[in-house]
Amino acid sequence: MQRQSTIRCPACGHESIETMPTDACVFFYDCKGCGQRLKPKAGDCCVFCSYGSAPCPPMQSGGCCG
Repeated sequence: MQRQSTIRCPACGHESIETMPTDACVFFYDCKGCGQRLKPKAGDCCVFCSYGSAPCPPMQSGGCCG
């Protein structure tokens, strides 16, 4: 299971490598470049599934974290 994901801000393009929790969703994420608060796109369970290079651990396991 991949625990790290690179989140890319859709507003400014800033990328940050983050460690994903294995037991919870991350619904909000504040961009470290521009400060914009990111939230999941419609149909996604968390910001890692929407803006990350890897989906969250529960989704990697074939489940759902929502």
